[in-house]
Amino acid sequence: MLQPLQLPPYPFKIVEQDGVLAIFDEIRKKHIIITPEEWVRQHFVQYLINQKGYPKSLIKLEGGLKLHGKARRTDIVVFNPKGERILLIECKAPSVSIDQKVFDQVARYNMVHKVSLLAVSNGLEHYYCRINFEKRDYSFIEDLPNYKDVYF
Repeated sequence: MLQPLQLPPYPFKIVEQDGVLAIFDEIRKKHIIITPEEWVRQHFVQYLINQKGYPKSLIKLEGGLKLHGKARRTDIVVFNPKGERILLIECKAPSVSIDQKVFDQVARYNMVHKVSLLAVSNGLEHYYCRINFEKRDYSFIEDLPNYKDVYF
């Protein structure tokens, strides 16, 4: 049984492969084994597309980055039509508490990406933050802006 999340339910295409559940990922165009973190990631992607109007073609999953000489992966990055990153999202399994360690992780990733809008979610709790690079500060915001409000 897959855990219900604090995100809208979606009609995912789920299959069983060798005794393991896999979900069809619309972005990567293939079936991905459902781990608790992947379950959150897939819900959040659908939330971005269906509720917030982010174009599917501008969403990248599990993109690589180098941080202090080590390879890391960002969960979700959203771009604008110019190819600039506008949103960075870190997904965790529902069993993982969203704590300072998680915020520190996304902040480290953002040292590379320099995105002004960040989100962190474990599927049950969601936090959104705007970064002001000029003032070198940040503020938490109540809700994730719609794509048209971020880009236009």
